[in-house]
Amino acid sequence: MKKRWLLPVFASFMIFTGVGANNAEAATVADLTNTAKDYIGAPYKFGGTNISTGVDCSAYTQFVFSKLDISLDRTSRAQYQQGTSVSKNELEAGDLVFFNTSGSGISHVGIYIGSGKFISATPSSGVRIDKIHDPYYWGSRYVGAKRVAEFTTDTKEEVKVVAKGEVKNAEIDFSYYASRGEVALQLSKVLGLDTSDTNSLFLDVKYTSKYAGAATALGKIGIFSGDGNGKFNLNSPITRGQLAKVLVEAFDLKQQGNAENFSDISASHWTKDYVSILSSNKITNGKGNGTFGVNDKVTLKHLDVFLDRLTQ
Repeated sequence: MKKRWLLPVFASFMIFTGVGANNAEAATVADLTNTAKDYIGAPYKFGGTNISTGVDCSAYTQFVFSKLDISLDRTSRAQYQQGTSVSKNELEAGDLVFFNTSGSGISHVGIYIGSGKFISATPSSGVRIDKIHDPYYWGSRYVGAKRVAEFTTDTKEEVKVVAKGEVKNAEIDFSYYASRGEVALQLSKVLGLDTSDTNSLFLDVKYTSKYAGAATALGKIGIFSGDGNGKFNLNSPITRGQLAKVLVEAFDLKQQGNAENFSDISASHWTKDYVSILSSNKITNGKGNGTFGVNDKVTLKHLDVFLDRLTQ
């Protein structure tokens, strides 16, 4: 019998307002930089807020961050009051960078994209990439930077290695990604399950494993059933689609009205109903680019966000 929770499923998205970083479902650096670059060449218009007909610098940053469900104020001076200050030598992609181009304080803002470069809407060329240390203009006008959100760096993707004609998975970094064992451990804690029984139901889980009690407890209530060979596969990654199914069943979630449609999940995809239920309960808003990332491996940060929303 599954444990049934009466949960307040209308978990709010915690938008950064000055202390700490945005805690919306974590977007990646690639999400941010790709979104920003999508609008290179967009026209500039002082006071403009329409990306097609013209935007000014702060409307552009506001627009890009809104695509990732992150709220920014309207003007560059107001945006400079958001977030936490970052020194120039500690800049990370996604930080807002500010300049004094008018001689009277903050008057320009852009988005740092790494390698000493930033992207912004400029009066001369519209949206373009410039060098932050440019000695002829930007370098001398730089004022400071603010971090208004934390972006994950999906650089440790699973790699396929070909050796002696055999294709195998390279080692996966589970200090970054969540293994099936770690998901079981965290989920059993959140559900308050009794994990004292370490006599595993799964052939590959030894009673001495730190995951044994969690795997057994979740196996007993049918949340994890193992593969066709009776194995739990503790050290295997879990995809976002698989996790959607696990969470819906573990928390006995039901559809709560309308849900987002994600472009990478067709109407016939096996995860469709599970992801729809998570979305309708405001547990997920996808990756910020119209996709859910159904086949992406779950990061530890994403797992924490999902569980946090489920237990608010």
